[in-house]
Amino acid sequence: MPIHLTALTDPDRGANDYRLAWLASDEAGAPVGSAFLRVFTREGQDHLAELDIQVHPAERRRGTGSRLLEAAAGAAADLGRRAVVAQAGDGTPGDLFLRARGLRRVLALTYARLPLKQVDTAALTAVIEEPHPGYRLESWDGTVPEPLAHTFAASRRAMDDMPMDDTDYGTMVWDVDRVRSVARSVADRGELLHTVAAVDESDGSIAGFTELVVPGDRLGDAQHYGTGVLPEHRGHGLARWMKAASILRAREHHPDLAGLLADTADSNTYMRRINDAFGYEPTHRSFEYQLDL
Repeated sequence: MPIHLTALTDPDRGANDYRLAWLASDEAGAPVGSAFLRVFTREGQDHLAELDIQVHPAERRRGTGSRLLEAAAGAAADLGRRAVVAQAGDGTPGDLFLRARGLRRVLALTYARLPLKQVDTAALTAVIEEPHPGYRLESWDGTVPEPLAHTFAASRRAMDDMPMDDTDYGTMVWDVDRVRSVARSVADRGELLHTVAAVDESDGSIAGFTELVVPGDRLGDAQHYGTGVLPEHRGHGLARWMKAASILRAREHHPDLAGLLADTADSNTYMRRINDAFGYEPTHRSFEYQLDL
């Protein structure tokens, strides 16, 4: 079946990335698939692009996905990117397609959910009240308060050594403008960004943080964005402490929320142990694939 590709450009170019798109149609002009290539422009990741390919189930195994992959990979190479990454659920058609097309499986992720109605609030309170000498907890909704803005941006390097296995993910470079931009993006979607941070009382700097994004209607499931502790502050139980505070706040301030979602690299055994201890239940797995250009 002849496939026609139409190249498109997303008019909304962000400060850190932009998207290219391709629409695949059959000889009658009916759409049968699409590809979106997110091209990163931010410092530390400007070697990378992220690909999402979708083909209508009735149109699979007819070469549409291969044509879309070829177009996107060619565009990424022309733009000087050295790697393209794509994600697919374990055992899904996308998983099988990416493997068959020679992409490397570079990262395994386990998704888990915490049903909030089953949370033991007394146990969470006990964790929060455990002494952590030299540290205190701070929290805020939305944009980081001005007095903590610079130290919060500096604390983002806590994620630099987050387990990514063989993924050529690069290193995100953070400053105050960028952390504010992320908060604005969440707000623009109508969602609430809640952050809990551990503060070093000796100098007032942030030693670690955990972020949670709550749906605008405060219903359904909220999504954990990331939890990180700076290397020099590890070994004090700060991640467990912060996450307990985040869970309890979600339970108390958003009583209609159903659950909290987390995705964690299989190799991140420390965070997975924390999630398991709090009652997060695995739901599914996915894999990150990489095409080296």
